[in-house]
Amino acid sequence: MRLLCLGVGLLLMTGCDRPKPMPDEQNAVTAFALQRFVDADEITGAVTAVVGPDGLIAVEAFGLADVGGQRPMRKDSLFWIGGMTRTMTAVGVMMLVEEGKVSLEDPLGKYVPAFRDVRLKTAQGLVAPRRPITLKDLLTHTSGIDPTPATPLGEPVDTLGLAAMAEAYARRPLTDEPGAKWADNDNGINLLGRVIEVASGQAYADFMQQRLFEPLGMENTTFWPDPDQLDQLAKPYAKDRANGGLIEAKNPWFSLPLHDDRRTPFPAGGLYSCVRDLGRFQQMLLGRGQVDGRRYLKAATLKQMTTAQTGEAFAANLPKGRRVGLGLNLVGEPTDDTEGLSHGAFGQAGVFGPQAWADPAKQRAYMLLIQRTDLTPTERNDISREFHKAVTEADGK
Repeated sequence: MRLLCLGVGLLLMTGCDRPKPMPDEQNAVTAFALQRFVDADEITGAVTAVVGPDGLIAVEAFGLADVGGQRPMRKDSLFWIGGMTRTMTAVGVMMLVEEGKVSLEDPLGKYVPAFRDVRLKTAQGLVAPRRPITLKDLLTHTSGIDPTPATPLGEPVDTLGLAAMAEAYARRPLTDEPGAKWADNDNGINLLGRVIEVASGQAYADFMQQRLFEPLGMENTTFWPDPDQLDQLAKPYAKDRANGGLIEAKNPWFSLPLHDDRRTPFPAGGLYSCVRDLGRFQQMLLGRGQVDGRRYLKAATLKQMTTAQTGEAFAANLPKGRRVGLGLNLVGEPTDDTEGLSHGAFGQAGVFGPQAWADPAKQRAYMLLIQRTDLTPTERNDISREFHKAVTEADGK
């Protein structure tokens, strides 16, 4: 089976609700491969896609987006993409680097003055860190910033503006010296959102919309899905501990209603999107920063982002086989959930399981969109491994 449903008319894909037809798969490759996970109540369904330099190559949708309402998963279904937002925030930062408005070596305190006097927690008490936190530290998750959310535990994270959020982070002592240790950290990415605001003079969400989403044609990528978009939302599910089935779950990170634009746009994970829009973004990455004749990043900048930044010394703290770029996860040795990808592939995943990986060696990007709130590492690895195996074998790449 080969995913050769290319369709010349699909090269200029934009928003999820456009009337243009989606590519039709010759064979339901991932639906067959992942059906056992639906049958086993691991997921309710999924949308999957393969992207090439010219756009979407194949898209499949199977299972249910809403079990209670028996609403099927569709190729235009909307997903909370969570941590996949990080890559887009990183692209925004690197746009400003290219323009000379920020430098990766700039101290965070230049943009958030409260961090000029931040202290480090040690066994001997609070002391000054050996050096300031830099923007590069934020992008590589080596800042040492306390990872605890700025809002009280158990409450939504979107009720505090980015400026106030940054001030709250600065009031807590660092847990590690800047640059000394890798530790996944949403707070560092949220601070980059605030850096974008200060350096650009625009609100973070406005900058992302005007500089990235709108020109790429990502018409249904938003921090605030409206009621019509929510009708397309793939609902999140969790395991029922009593019987092992799946039950509808809540998203505890965000306050309601989701379309209320007073909610803070969360740079580390606030976006909702769909396969068409995400395909456009992946097409730009495969194009080394360019798509449809428009350049978003220089090829050299994207090369820098996708080069390991932290060295072998940090490998022990990273997930198996991973390396860290600038706002991206890199595949050092393909294993577990990256099995089937090439060395040098890069991407991000969200906490509910959606993921996108660009593989420059194969000139392909692979997207798996699911919504499960409590995936175990084993479940996540099994689903990802089966997905990558199916699409790479079918595509002959």
